[in-house]
Amino acid sequence: MKVTVIGAGLAGSECAWQLAQRGVEVTLREMKPEKRTPAHVTDYFAELCCSNSLRSDQLENAVGLLKEELRRLGSLILSCADATRVEAGGALAVDREGFARLVTERVRSHPNITVEYGEVKEIPQGEVVIASGPLTSDALAARLQDLLGADTALHFFDAAAPLVSAESVDMDKAWFGSRYDRGTADYVNCPMTEEEYDAFWKELTAAQEAEVHGFEDKMVFEGCMPVEVMARRGHDTLCYGPLKPRGLRDPRTGKEPYAVVQLRRDNSEGSVYNLVGFQTHLRFPEQRRVFSMIPALHSAEFLRYGVMHRNTFLDSPRLLDRYFRLKKDPRIAFAGQMTGVEGYVESAASGFLVGVETARRLAGKPAVDFPRETAIGALGLYISNQSVVNFQPMNINFGIMPPLDHRVKGKRNKNAELSQRSLAVIETLKEEVLA
Repeated sequence: MKVTVIGAGLAGSECAWQLAQRGVEVTLREMKPEKRTPAHVTDYFAELCCSNSLRSDQLENAVGLLKEELRRLGSLILSCADATRVEAGGALAVDREGFARLVTERVRSHPNITVEYGEVKEIPQGEVVIASGPLTSDALAARLQDLLGADTALHFFDAAAPLVSAESVDMDKAWFGSRYDRGTADYVNCPMTEEEYDAFWKELTAAQEAEVHGFEDKMVFEGCMPVEVMARRGHDTLCYGPLKPRGLRDPRTGKEPYAVVQLRRDNSEGSVYNLVGFQTHLRFPEQRRVFSMIPALHSAEFLRYGVMHRNTFLDSPRLLDRYFRLKKDPRIAFAGQMTGVEGYVESAASGFLVGVETARRLAGKPAVDFPRETAIGALGLYISNQSVVNFQPMNINFGIMPPLDHRVKGKRNKNAELSQRSLAVIETLKEEVLA
Protein backbone atom coordinates (compact mmCIF):
# COMPACT_ATOMS: atom_id res chain seq x y z
CA MET A 1 0.00 0.00 0.00
CA LYS A 2 1.51 3.30 -1.13
CA VAL A 3 0.22 6.87 -1.06
CA THR A 4 1.75 10.16 -2.18
CA VAL A 5 0.93 13.18 -0.01
CA ILE A 6 1.64 16.58 -1.55
CA GLY A 7 2.41 19.28 0.99
CA ALA A 8 3.86 19.05 4.50
CA GLY A 9 1.69 21.65 6.17
CA LEU A 10 -0.64 20.88 9.05
CA ALA A 11 -3.02 18.79 6.94
CA GLY A 12 -0.33 16.99 4.93
CA SER A 13 1.80 16.17 7.97
CA GLU A 14 -1.22 14.85 9.89
CA CYS A 15 -2.41 12.83 6.90
CA ALA A 16 1.03 11.31 6.26
CA TRP A 17 1.34 10.38 9.95
CA GLN A 18 -2.06 8.69 10.12
CA LEU A 19 -1.35 6.69 6.97
CA ALA A 20 2.10 5.67 8.18
CA GLN A 21 0.79 4.65 11.59
CA ARG A 22 -1.53 2.21 9.81
CA GLY A 23 1.25 0.57 7.82
CA VAL A 24 0.94 2.54 4.57
CA GLU A 25 4.14 3.55 2.77
CA VAL A 26 3.97 7.32 2.31
CA THR A 27 5.94 9.55 -0.01
CA LEU A 28 5.60 13.07 1.36
CA ARG A 29 6.35 15.73 -1.26
CA GLU A 30 7.33 19.20 -0.01
CA MET A 31 8.64 22.05 -2.15
CA LYS A 32 10.51 23.82 0.68
CA PRO A 33 13.38 24.61 0.91
CA GLU A 34 13.80 24.65 -2.87
CA LYS A 35 10.83 26.98 -3.30
CA ARG A 36 8.88 29.06 -0.82
CA THR A 37 5.56 30.86 -0.77
CA PRO A 38 5.39 34.53 0.28
CA ALA A 39 4.02 33.48 3.70
CA HIS A 40 6.66 30.92 4.73
CA VAL A 41 9.98 31.75 6.37
CA THR A 42 11.40 28.43 7.70
CA ASP A 43 12.18 25.00 6.28
CA TYR A 44 10.05 23.20 8.87
CA PHE A 45 6.85 21.28 8.20
CA ALA A 46 3.54 22.53 9.65
CA GLU A 47 4.76 26.12 9.74
CA LEU A 48 2.22 28.48 11.31
CA CYS A 49 2.02 31.46 8.97
CA CYS A 50 -0.49 33.62 10.83
CA SER A 51 -1.16 33.43 14.57
CA ASN A 52 0.59 31.01 16.92
CA SER A 53 -2.76 30.28 18.58
CA LEU A 54 -4.85 27.21 17.84
CA ARG A 55 -7.71 29.11 19.52
CA SER A 56 -9.84 28.09 22.48
CA ASP A 57 -9.08 24.92 24.40
CA GLN A 58 -12.40 24.97 26.24
CA LEU A 59 -15.12 22.39 25.57
CA GLU A 60 -17.74 25.16 25.55
CA ASN A 61 -16.16 26.20 22.25
CA ALA A 62 -16.46 24.09 19.08
CA VAL A 63 -12.77 24.31 18.24
CA GLY A 64 -11.97 23.15 21.78
CA LEU A 65 -14.17 20.12 21.13
CA LEU A 66 -12.44 19.42 17.83
CA LYS A 67 -9.06 19.48 19.56
CA GLU A 68 -10.24 17.04 22.21
CA GLU A 69 -11.61 14.65 19.58
CA LEU A 70 -8.28 14.70 17.77
CA ARG A 71 -6.33 14.21 21.00
CA ARG A 72 -8.34 11.13 21.88
CA LEU A 73 -7.82 9.67 18.42
CA GLY A 74 -4.04 10.06 18.26
CA SER A 75 -3.49 13.28 16.30
CA LEU A 76 0.14 14.15 15.56
CA ILE A 77 -0.60 17.89 15.36
CA LEU A 78 -2.38 18.01 18.74
CA SER A 79 0.34 15.92 20.37
CA CYS A 80 3.03 18.33 19.14
CA ALA A 81 0.95 21.38 20.02
CA ASP A 82 0.40 20.18 23.58
CA ALA A 83 4.13 19.45 23.91
CA THR A 84 5.13 22.98 22.83
CA ARG A 85 2.30 25.07 24.28
CA VAL A 86 2.90 28.48 25.79
CA GLU A 87 0.66 30.14 28.35
CA ALA A 88 -2.34 31.82 26.72
CA GLY A 89 -5.15 31.54 29.25
CA GLY A 90 -7.98 29.42 27.86
CA ALA A 91 -6.39 29.17 24.41
CA LEU A 92 -3.92 26.62 23.05
CA ALA A 93 -0.99 28.68 21.79
CA VAL A 94 2.37 27.19 20.85
CA ASP A 95 6.00 28.10 20.52
CA ARG A 96 5.83 28.72 16.79
CA GLU A 97 9.28 27.39 15.84
CA GLY A 98 9.38 24.67 18.50
CA PHE A 99 6.04 23.28 17.31
CA ALA A 100 7.04 23.15 13.64
CA ARG A 101 10.44 21.65 14.50
CA LEU A 102 8.82 18.87 16.55
CA VAL A 103 6.32 18.00 13.80
CA THR A 104 9.18 17.89 11.29
CA GLU A 105 11.32 15.64 13.48
CA ARG A 106 8.52 13.18 14.13
CA VAL A 107 7.41 12.98 10.50
CA ARG A 108 10.94 12.63 9.12
CA SER A 109 11.81 9.91 11.63
CA HIS A 110 8.78 7.70 10.88
CA PRO A 111 9.98 4.49 9.14
CA ASN A 112 6.99 4.46 6.76
CA ILE A 113 7.44 8.04 5.52
CA THR A 114 9.88 9.06 2.81
CA VAL A 115 10.24 12.81 2.29
CA GLU A 116 11.01 14.11 -1.20
CA TYR A 117 11.79 17.79 -1.66
CA GLY A 118 10.99 19.87 -4.72
CA GLU A 119 8.00 21.45 -6.40
CA VAL A 120 5.27 19.12 -7.64
CA LYS A 121 4.18 20.21 -11.11
CA GLU A 122 2.07 17.22 -12.13
CA ILE A 123 -0.47 15.11 -10.26
CA PRO A 124 1.19 11.76 -9.52
CA GLN A 125 -0.24 8.41 -10.55
CA GLY A 126 -1.74 6.11 -7.95
CA GLU A 127 -3.26 7.09 -4.61
CA VAL A 128 -2.58 10.75 -3.90
CA VAL A 129 -3.62 13.30 -1.27
CA ILE A 130 -3.26 16.92 -2.33
CA ALA A 131 -2.63 19.08 0.74
CA SER A 132 -0.65 21.79 -0.99
CA GLY A 133 -2.44 24.53 0.87
CA PRO A 134 -3.97 27.89 0.04
CA LEU A 135 -0.69 28.98 -1.56
CA THR A 136 -0.45 26.09 -4.02
CA SER A 137 2.28 26.78 -6.59
CA ASP A 138 1.18 28.13 -9.95
CA ALA A 139 2.27 24.99 -11.83
CA LEU A 140 0.29 22.58 -9.64
CA ALA A 141 -2.66 24.99 -9.50
CA ALA A 142 -2.76 24.95 -13.29
CA ARG A 143 -2.85 21.13 -13.31
CA LEU A 144 -5.68 21.18 -10.76
CA GLN A 145 -7.57 23.67 -12.89
CA ASP A 146 -7.22 21.34 -15.87
CA LEU A 147 -8.46 18.41 -13.76
CA LEU A 148 -11.32 20.16 -12.00
CA GLY A 149 -12.52 22.73 -14.51
CA ALA A 150 -12.25 26.48 -14.77
CA ASP A 151 -14.99 27.40 -12.27
CA THR A 152 -14.19 25.11 -9.37
CA ALA A 153 -11.58 27.14 -7.48
CA LEU A 154 -12.26 30.36 -5.64
CA HIS A 155 -9.92 32.64 -3.74
CA PHE A 156 -9.66 35.21 -1.00
CA PHE A 157 -6.86 36.90 0.91
CA ASP A 158 -5.58 35.90 4.33
CA ALA A 159 -3.51 38.11 6.61
CA ALA A 160 -0.93 37.67 9.38
CA ALA A 161 -0.28 39.90 12.41
CA PRO A 162 3.04 41.56 13.29
CA LEU A 163 5.42 40.26 15.96
CA VAL A 164 7.24 42.51 18.45
CA SER A 165 10.00 41.84 20.96
CA ALA A 166 8.80 41.65 24.56
CA GLU A 167 11.60 43.86 25.85
CA SER A 168 10.52 46.71 23.58
CA VAL A 169 7.02 46.92 25.11
CA ASP A 170 6.68 49.77 27.60
CA MET A 171 5.24 47.97 30.62
CA ASP A 172 4.76 51.28 32.42
CA LYS A 173 1.91 51.74 29.94
CA ALA A 174 0.69 48.12 29.91
CA TRP A 175 -0.14 45.27 32.28
CA PHE A 176 -0.50 41.50 32.27
CA GLY A 177 -4.03 40.15 32.37
CA SER A 178 -6.33 37.47 30.99
CA ARG A 179 -8.22 37.75 27.73
CA TYR A 180 -11.68 39.13 28.43
CA ASP A 181 -11.32 38.26 32.12
CA ARG A 182 -11.06 34.51 31.47
CA GLY A 183 -8.17 32.24 32.33
CA THR A 184 -4.75 33.25 33.65
CA ALA A 185 -2.91 36.54 33.16
CA ASP A 186 -0.99 35.60 30.02
CA TYR A 187 -1.70 38.61 27.79
CA VAL A 188 -0.01 42.00 27.76
CA ASN A 189 -2.78 44.60 27.73
CA CYS A 190 -2.00 47.90 26.04
CA PRO A 191 -4.71 50.46 26.90
CA MET A 192 -5.75 53.56 24.97
CA THR A 193 -7.81 56.53 26.05
CA GLU A 194 -10.57 57.77 23.78
CA GLU A 195 -8.30 60.52 22.47
CA GLU A 196 -5.43 58.10 21.82
CA TYR A 197 -7.76 55.64 20.10
CA ASP A 198 -9.30 58.38 17.96
CA ALA A 199 -5.89 59.48 16.67
CA PHE A 200 -4.85 55.87 16.07
CA TRP A 201 -8.08 55.05 14.23
CA LYS A 202 -7.78 58.04 11.90
CA GLU A 203 -4.22 57.12 10.89
CA LEU A 204 -5.07 53.42 10.55
CA THR A 205 -7.98 54.05 8.17
CA ALA A 206 -5.86 56.34 6.00
CA ALA A 207 -2.61 54.32 6.03
CA GLN A 208 -1.12 53.05 2.77
CA GLU A 209 -1.69 49.40 1.99
CA ALA A 210 0.71 47.12 0.17
CA GLU A 211 -0.16 46.75 -3.49
CA VAL A 212 -2.63 43.92 -4.04
CA HIS A 213 -3.85 43.41 -7.59
CA GLY A 214 -7.40 42.52 -8.49
CA PHE A 215 -9.04 42.22 -5.10
CA GLU A 216 -11.26 44.42 -2.96
CA ASP A 217 -12.11 44.47 0.71
CA LYS A 218 -15.29 42.50 0.06
CA MET A 219 -13.11 39.53 -0.97
CA VAL A 220 -11.50 39.34 2.46
CA PHE A 221 -12.51 36.36 4.57
CA GLU A 222 -14.41 37.61 7.62
CA GLY A 223 -12.56 35.34 10.06
CA CYS A 224 -9.13 36.80 9.27
CA MET A 225 -9.94 40.38 8.29
CA PRO A 226 -7.10 42.92 8.08
CA VAL A 227 -7.33 45.36 10.97
CA GLU A 228 -7.40 48.36 8.63
CA VAL A 229 -10.38 46.92 6.73
CA MET A 230 -12.21 46.36 10.01
CA ALA A 231 -11.41 49.92 11.13
CA ARG A 232 -12.89 51.40 7.96
CA ARG A 233 -16.24 49.82 8.81
CA GLY A 234 -16.80 52.33 11.60
CA HIS A 235 -15.08 54.36 14.31
CA ASP A 236 -15.80 51.90 17.12
CA THR A 237 -15.82 48.63 15.16
CA LEU A 238 -12.43 47.64 16.61
CA CYS A 239 -13.72 48.35 20.14
CA TYR A 240 -16.27 45.59 19.65
CA GLY A 241 -13.67 43.28 18.09
CA PRO A 242 -9.94 42.78 18.84
CA LEU A 243 -9.68 46.00 20.92
CA LYS A 244 -12.68 45.18 23.12
CA PRO A 245 -11.89 46.27 26.70
CA ARG A 246 -14.52 44.13 28.44
CA GLY A 247 -13.28 42.73 31.74
CA LEU A 248 -9.86 44.40 31.36
CA ARG A 249 -9.52 46.89 34.20
CA ASP A 250 -6.35 48.95 34.20
CA PRO A 251 -4.74 48.33 37.63
CA ARG A 252 -3.50 51.92 37.65
CA THR A 253 -6.99 53.41 37.37
CA GLY A 254 -9.32 50.57 38.35
CA LYS A 255 -11.39 51.31 35.24
CA GLU A 256 -11.85 49.76 31.82
CA PRO A 257 -9.94 51.74 29.16
CA TYR A 258 -11.67 52.96 26.02
CA ALA A 259 -9.80 50.35 23.98
CA VAL A 260 -7.19 47.66 24.69
CA VAL A 261 -4.70 46.09 22.28
CA GLN A 262 -3.66 42.64 23.50
CA LEU A 263 -0.33 40.95 22.90
CA ARG A 264 -0.02 37.16 23.10
CA ARG A 265 3.19 35.24 23.73
CA ASP A 266 4.56 33.75 20.51
CA ASN A 267 7.39 31.59 21.85
CA SER A 268 8.09 29.58 25.00
CA GLU A 269 10.75 32.02 26.21
CA GLY A 270 8.25 34.88 26.20
CA SER A 271 10.63 37.05 24.19
CA VAL A 272 8.27 37.48 21.22
CA TYR A 273 4.64 38.64 21.25
CA ASN A 274 2.07 39.04 18.49
CA LEU A 275 -0.59 41.73 18.20
CA VAL A 276 -3.85 39.82 18.63
CA GLY A 277 -6.30 40.51 15.80
CA PHE A 278 -3.86 42.76 13.91
CA GLN A 279 -3.69 40.83 10.65
CA THR A 280 -2.78 43.43 8.07
CA HIS A 281 -1.52 44.20 4.61
CA LEU A 282 -0.35 47.74 5.29
CA ARG A 283 3.04 48.68 3.89
CA PHE A 284 5.81 47.86 6.35
CA PRO A 285 6.76 51.51 7.11
CA GLU A 286 3.09 52.27 7.70
CA GLN A 287 2.76 49.38 10.13
CA ARG A 288 5.64 50.75 12.18
CA ARG A 289 4.28 54.30 12.08
CA VAL A 290 0.66 53.53 12.92
CA PHE A 291 1.08 50.66 15.38
CA SER A 292 3.70 52.65 17.28
CA MET A 293 0.89 55.10 18.11
CA ILE A 294 -0.33 52.52 20.64
CA PRO A 295 1.18 54.03 23.83
CA ALA A 296 2.80 50.82 25.11
CA LEU A 297 4.30 50.19 21.65
CA HIS A 298 5.80 53.64 21.07
CA SER A 299 9.28 52.11 20.86
CA ALA A 300 8.29 48.62 19.71
CA GLU A 301 10.84 46.49 17.88
CA PHE A 302 9.00 44.77 15.04
CA LEU A 303 10.50 41.31 14.52
CA ARG A 304 8.11 40.50 11.69
CA TYR A 305 5.62 42.73 9.93
CA GLY A 306 2.15 41.61 9.03
CA VAL A 307 1.68 40.16 5.56
CA MET A 308 -1.24 39.33 3.32
CA HIS A 309 -1.34 36.44 0.90
CA ARG A 310 -3.68 34.65 -1.45
CA ASN A 311 -5.77 31.75 -0.26
CA THR A 312 -7.28 29.38 -2.80
CA PHE A 313 -10.07 26.96 -2.04
CA LEU A 314 -12.20 24.51 -4.01
CA ASP A 315 -15.92 24.47 -4.68
CA SER A 316 -15.90 21.38 -2.49
CA PRO A 317 -19.65 20.58 -2.35
CA ARG A 318 -19.58 20.01 -6.10
CA LEU A 319 -16.27 18.14 -6.09
CA LEU A 320 -15.65 16.19 -2.88
CA ASP A 321 -17.40 13.58 -0.76
CA ARG A 322 -17.56 13.58 3.03
CA TYR A 323 -14.14 11.92 3.20
CA PHE A 324 -12.56 14.66 1.04
CA ARG A 325 -12.22 12.32 -1.96
CA LEU A 326 -12.65 13.64 -5.49
CA LYS A 327 -16.00 12.26 -6.62
CA LYS A 328 -14.99 11.75 -10.24
CA ASP A 329 -11.64 10.14 -9.36
CA PRO A 330 -11.61 8.72 -5.79
CA ARG A 331 -7.90 7.84 -5.96
CA ILE A 332 -7.35 11.60 -5.46
CA ALA A 333 -8.24 13.22 -2.15
CA PHE A 334 -7.71 16.74 -0.84
CA ALA A 335 -6.96 18.01 2.65
CA GLY A 336 -6.42 21.32 4.41
CA GLN A 337 -7.60 24.84 3.79
CA MET A 338 -7.99 24.37 0.05
CA THR A 339 -11.04 22.19 0.82
CA GLY A 340 -12.82 25.08 2.54
CA VAL A 341 -12.09 24.20 6.16
CA GLU A 342 -10.76 27.33 7.83
CA GLY A 343 -8.24 27.31 10.65
CA TYR A 344 -5.21 25.37 11.85
CA VAL A 345 -7.12 22.72 13.81
CA GLU A 346 -9.72 22.28 11.10
CA SER A 347 -6.96 21.74 8.53
CA ALA A 348 -5.31 19.13 10.72
CA ALA A 349 -8.70 17.45 11.23
CA SER A 350 -9.23 17.15 7.49
CA GLY A 351 -5.80 15.58 7.09
CA PHE A 352 -6.59 13.21 9.94
CA LEU A 353 -9.86 12.09 8.37
CA VAL A 354 -8.32 11.62 4.92
CA GLY A 355 -5.42 9.63 6.36
CA VAL A 356 -7.65 7.32 8.39
CA GLU A 357 -10.15 6.78 5.56
CA THR A 358 -7.51 6.18 2.88
CA ALA A 359 -5.62 3.65 5.02
CA ARG A 360 -8.82 1.75 5.79
CA ARG A 361 -9.92 1.73 2.16
CA LEU A 362 -6.54 0.38 1.00
CA ALA A 363 -6.78 -2.33 3.66
CA GLY A 364 -10.25 -3.33 2.45
CA LYS A 365 -12.01 -1.94 5.53
CA PRO A 366 -15.13 0.25 5.51
CA ALA A 367 -14.81 3.96 6.21
CA VAL A 368 -15.40 5.08 9.80
CA ASP A 369 -18.78 6.78 9.99
CA PHE A 370 -18.05 10.02 11.84
CA PRO A 371 -21.59 11.39 12.31
CA ARG A 372 -22.59 15.06 12.31
CA GLU A 373 -22.76 14.91 16.11
CA THR A 374 -18.93 14.91 16.08
CA ALA A 375 -16.88 17.93 15.09
CA ILE A 376 -14.74 15.81 12.74
CA GLY A 377 -17.82 14.44 11.00
CA ALA A 378 -19.57 17.83 10.87
CA LEU A 379 -16.64 19.34 8.96
CA GLY A 380 -16.61 16.57 6.35
CA LEU A 381 -20.37 16.78 5.92
CA TYR A 382 -20.27 20.58 5.61
CA ILE A 383 -17.68 20.71 2.82
CA SER A 384 -19.55 17.99 0.89
CA ASN A 385 -23.06 19.41 1.36
CA GLN A 386 -24.40 19.95 -2.15
CA SER A 387 -27.27 22.10 -0.85
CA VAL A 388 -24.77 24.84 0.01
CA VAL A 389 -25.08 27.33 -2.86
CA ASN A 390 -22.57 30.05 -1.96
CA PHE A 391 -19.80 27.92 -0.48
CA GLN A 392 -17.39 29.79 1.80
CA PRO A 393 -14.57 28.63 4.09
CA MET A 394 -15.87 27.62 7.51
CA ASN A 395 -14.40 27.31 10.99
CA ILE A 396 -15.85 24.51 13.07
CA ASN A 397 -18.92 25.72 14.97
CA PHE A 398 -21.84 24.18 16.82
CA GLY A 399 -24.20 25.55 14.16
CA ILE A 400 -23.21 22.80 11.70
CA MET A 401 -23.89 20.10 14.31
CA PRO A 402 -27.37 18.80 15.25
CA PRO A 403 -29.04 20.55 18.20
CA LEU A 404 -29.72 18.79 21.48
CA ASP A 405 -33.03 16.99 21.83
CA HIS A 406 -33.79 18.90 25.02
CA ARG A 407 -33.61 22.48 26.23
CA VAL A 408 -30.59 23.65 28.23
CA LYS A 409 -30.41 27.02 29.94
CA GLY A 410 -27.38 29.11 29.04
CA LYS A 411 -25.22 29.00 25.92
CA ARG A 412 -22.11 27.72 27.69
CA ASN A 413 -24.07 24.92 29.36
CA LYS A 414 -25.68 23.98 26.05
CA ASN A 415 -22.32 23.93 24.26
CA ALA A 416 -20.80 21.86 27.04
CA GLU A 417 -23.57 19.26 26.62
CA LEU A 418 -23.04 19.24 22.85
CA SER A 419 -19.36 18.53 23.48
CA GLN A 420 -20.09 15.73 25.93
CA ARG A 421 -22.49 14.17 23.42
CA SER A 422 -19.79 14.29 20.77
CA LEU A 423 -17.07 12.85 22.98
CA ALA A 424 -19.36 9.98 23.96
CA VAL A 425 -19.68 9.13 20.25
CA ILE A 426 -15.92 9.44 19.77
CA GLU A 427 -15.36 6.90 22.56
CA THR A 428 -17.58 4.40 20.71
CA LEU A 429 -15.53 4.92 17.53
CA LYS A 430 -12.11 4.95 19.15
CA GLU A 431 -11.27 1.26 18.82
CA GLU A 432 -12.32 1.25 15.17
CA VAL A 433 -10.36 4.42 14.33
CA LEU A 434 -7.17 3.32 16.05
CA ALA A 435 -7.24 -0.20 14.59
